[in-house]
Amino acid sequence: MEYTIEEVIKYAQEEDAKFIRLVFRDAYGVQKNIAVAPGEIRKAFEEGIPINARQIAGFEDCPFACLYLRPDSSTLTTLPWRPDSGRVLRMLCDVYTPDGEEYPSDTRSILKKAVQKAKEAGVEFRFGTETEFYLFSQDNDGKPTKVPYDNAGYMDIAPLDKCENVRREISLTIERMGLRPERSHHERGPGQNEIDFHYGKPLKAADQMTTFKMVVSTVADRYGLTADFSPVPLPDRPGNGYHINMYAVDKDGNDVVRYAAAGILEKILDMTVFLNPSEESYARFGNNLAPDRANWSGAGESELMYIETYKGRTRAELRSPDALSNPYLVCALLIHAGLYGIENRIPLPEEMDAASAYLPGSRKEAGGIAAKSSFIRDIIPEGILRKYIKST
Repeated sequence: MEYTIEEVIKYAQEEDAKFIRLVFRDAYGVQKNIAVAPGEIRKAFEEGIPINARQIAGFEDCPFACLYLRPDSSTLTTLPWRPDSGRVLRMLCDVYTPDGEEYPSDTRSILKKAVQKAKEAGVEFRFGTETEFYLFSQDNDGKPTKVPYDNAGYMDIAPLDKCENVRREISLTIERMGLRPERSHHERGPGQNEIDFHYGKPLKAADQMTTFKMVVSTVADRYGLTADFSPVPLPDRPGNGYHINMYAVDKDGNDVVRYAAAGILEKILDMTVFLNPSEESYARFGNNLAPDRANWSGAGESELMYIETYKGRTRAELRSPDALSNPYLVCALLIHAGLYGIENRIPLPEEMDAASAYLPGSRKEAGGIAAKSSFIRDIIPEGILRKYIKST
């Protein structure tokens, strides 16, 4: 729900807010923020709050010394862990140039353009996420260790599952911030957890992933723990995935997920460096049920995409991304690839096709494929593309 400037100001007064945290992200999706006093709310909406652009990863080549943050009022929320007196509000922001134009390398803007393209094509996408993370103990100085918080396994219960209360507080905190977690459970690795979200429009799905990672890290720290979203936190143990479920319908209400899935399968190698941005990402592929080939099936094991039809509705689950990826870029690329499949009516290849290509084996290989891809260059600005393929 969008709010007027006056409604935001009134809300800040009613909540006794002393700071408003304006959040944006760099090219990798790493959260950045600047805090302003309530008296700056009107200026933030009408003029924007300046930031030093060239200090942000992916913005180094910006032709402007300053860029400007303008908040999206629909993301207004209170940070529940801050004091009741002198509270802190938070809004996600878009990044603008001094001329008032959306900055092309702002990845939230890239996703918004993808959504607009889908709207013009008469296609609506919905994304749901399943995100895995480990909880590790901290040492006496509060520094992270690699000691898992418990030794429980898949869907175990307390007392073996010591993470239960942490997941519960994460879910309740997220709800207080206006989002809807769907389910949570212990995963296969020691100290490994998963929390899933309901399907939502692409921008909301990416926004909630941004909020989710912040909440998980904050709540974990309050328990004396460290949350680890990295692809392979522990050798020889299950890695962390960021599985994305997708629905898609055309303007007539027809289910077009299979065409979208076929488009994604065809473009997956081009996209992989953005879905898996670290060298460690490639150590996860092919291990502990993580995919390593551009294939699909309805079995739900180690394939890249799991596709099922249930009660007349088809969904596709992409299983290669990890949570170090930028959710705005991931969703944008999936929309573009999905539209490619829908518009060209591309059929799915044979299930578990033995001729399917292997996913890139390294960040260098993935970056090289992206650098040569006209599909990627039509979507990703040059500055961001260079950031992802450098040193590859």
